[in-house]
Amino acid sequence: MKVNENYLTKNRCFLSGRTITVKGLMLHSVGCPQPKASAFISSWNNTGASVCVHAFIDGNTGKVYQTLPWNYRGWHCGKGNRGSGNDTHIGIEMCEPSCIRYKNGSSFICTNTALAKASVKRTYEAAVSLFAGLCRDFHLNPLDDGVIISHREGHSRGIASNHGDPEHLWKQLGTGYTMDGFRKAVKAAMDSLLSDAEKFTTIVGKAKAGVGQMESYIVAKNPKVPQSVIDMIPFYLSEGAAEGIRGDIAFAQSCLETGNFTFKGSAVTLDQNNFAGMGVTQNGMRGLSFDTPQLGIRAQVQHLKAYANAEPLVTPVIDSRFRYVSRGCAPYVEWLGIQENPQGKGWASGAGYGEKILSILEAVINRKI
Repeated sequence: MKVNENYLTKNRCFLSGRTITVKGLMLHSVGCPQPKASAFISSWNNTGASVCVHAFIDGNTGKVYQTLPWNYRGWHCGKGNRGSGNDTHIGIEMCEPSCIRYKNGSSFICTNTALAKASVKRTYEAAVSLFAGLCRDFHLNPLDDGVIISHREGHSRGIASNHGDPEHLWKQLGTGYTMDGFRKAVKAAMDSLLSDAEKFTTIVGKAKAGVGQMESYIVAKNPKVPQSVIDMIPFYLSEGAAEGIRGDIAFAQSCLETGNFTFKGSAVTLDQNNFAGMGVTQNGMRGLSFDTPQLGIRAQVQHLKAYANAEPLVTPVIDSRFRYVSRGCAPYVEWLGIQENPQGKGWASGAGYGEKILSILEAVINRKI
């Protein structure tokens, strides 16, 4: 979303130039009937102001006006018995409708509910978009505890003064908005900002697991694993590296396809040197056979490359089914399953095929050796 820069350059908070390590975001509403961000920007841009936030969201337009660099320490939430959220959180103020009148504390009356709800809807939706972008930029998970909080929640956590915003506004107007819902909306918006390469696991690249981790994993899963399997594990990395394919992904796929090299329920046997069910296109088929384990792994890596991209092979073609793949139709592990592939193509028809490979891969990478 577009953010309009209007730094409060005369505010002492800005002039101090103190910075923080951003650990979260705090949502506020201004606590008075003023929908115009410009009113606050004008009022607070002086050395006498005792407050300063990172941005305002205009209630009439939904536009965002940034008033501090994001990593500056703001003066937006005061402190509680456990310190101050100013030291850790970016503070964002949502402007409030002009048709409300405060009585006592956070209680107010509203003379035009429809107008007020429309204004609150604008600021809420703008805040969702803004927070999604900030979470992405600062590598924050919106659903993690304490990452996105309101001023009211900050007080409950002991890091902010005793305010009830913005929940008081949402509740009294009957909007149905909650902070839990807000956090979920931010996560959904954040996910929509990510590219496919950020959302999914690319098949191309360097392996993250080493030979020792692969050996440790398979021995733990299958204590009777043949020595020949242990001996061939380095080929996953060398053959993968030759074609620019992650060999640890190929290994995890083999573990899935062979039942951790027990070959129970598999259409192929160990002596075929076919560790990924290649050529088993229907029940009853025996699949392809290769002269050596290395060649079997090479064929598997080549087949993965066929799905991953349209680059030419570096090694001589061993995979007899290479030509049948729509090149580059599954660049991500998650798309190797036909049911999850946007083009309806892939290595296997079973649901969640790619996720099953990733589950094994994670376990392999997490092995301590």
